Amino acid sequence: MKKNNMVAMILAGGRGSRLFDLTKKVAKPAVHFGGKYRIIDFALSNCANSHISTVGVLVQYESILLSSYSARSSTWGLDSKGGGVYVLSPREKDETGLGLYNGTADAIYQNLDFLDQEEADYVLVLSGDHIYKMDYEKMLQAHIDTNAEATIAVIEVPKKEASRFGIMNTDKDDRIIEFEEKPKEPKSNLASMGVYIFSYKNFRKYLKEDAKNAESAHDFGKSIIPAYLADGLKLQAYRFKGYWKDVGTIDSLWEANMDLLKDNSGLDLFDPDWKIYTDDAAATPQCIGNKAQIDNAFITQGAIINGKVNHSVIFSGAEICEDAKVDESVIMNNVTVGKGAKLTRCLVADDVRIPEGMKLGDDKSKEILLVSKALIAKKVGAEHE
Repeated sequence: MKKNNMVAMILAGGRGSRLFDLTKKVAKPAVHFGGKYRIIDFALSNCANSHISTVGVLVQYESILLSSYSARSSTWGLDSKGGGVYVLSPREKDETGLGLYNGTADAIYQNLDFLDQEEADYVLVLSGDHIYKMDYEKMLQAHIDTNAEATIAVIEVPKKEASRFGIMNTDKDDRIIEFEEKPKEPKSNLASMGVYIFSYKNFRKYLKEDAKNAESAHDFGKSIIPAYLADGLKLQAYRFKGYWKDVGTIDSLWEANMDLLKDNSGLDLFDPDWKIYTDDAAATPQCIGNKAQIDNAFITQGAIINGKVNHSVIFSGAEICEDAKVDESVIMNNVTVGKGAKLTRCLVADDVRIPEGMKLGDDKSKEILLVSKALIAKKVGAEHE
């Protein structure tokens, strides 16, 4: 058995319904981000940079693309002897038949045999849909030093936004004494990041007990953490000071992409000491035409720019045609912005073609406009009525 062996389990089965058309055929962790990345690249890269050799990726919704993508262990340097990335989907069992993952805790419970096989001392549970860089080795050391049964990563959020998160209330030593799920009147601003380390022996016991409880939600926030607290087990908060964002909505996904344009956002994709790995072997060179005008933009290889781009993020394969203008927008993979088209505060989904001269978005709108194939078809149809 490896000393202090920690196995990571990435929860990547969610649909992400608040991302609307972006996740109709793609699981949320597989959605593209920052030009050439996918959201799950961040959790996988954090594991690689934290020297975690064994990673389980738990998939469910629209799992084919995500499974084939995640299984390329060499992309993240996780193909070492005795380790790798293991795709774990719901499977038929003799005693239970074929079922789905019924909650975050149930997803881990259904894979206890995998954790037993890997001889885990500690289990790192991660969400596959957050954008951040984090050294999990440091968090594990804090877990061991405080002799905690569970350690939960927290980040300080503005008090006025705290009601959107699961909030951890702590004592002066950062021991968690209470957990509140999206409280109307939060007592603190320590938001759970969805990053947990559990000592495996007791964790296994609590997951098995939870699985037998027909009234349980089989969820970490609603079931497992409250059970630990009720029994007086030690839960420790681990304060994280870096960049972190849950990109579960169109607005938050747009905001995270826009943060790439800021000098001091904390989201640095060019840091050689903490690289975010991805599979971009097929990317073609970037092409900037002689009529292009670019101001404060993040433009990925494979993009073709012949129009105007201002304060925007342009993904691989996108083409901004002559006289087109893109302002404060995120243009995803293989999008074509036709000649003379104008986009303002938009997030354009993969493979969309914006017709010549079409104007979309509004600089006075508080919400970001999601531009999908369906929206374009609707607008084109309206023009021909």
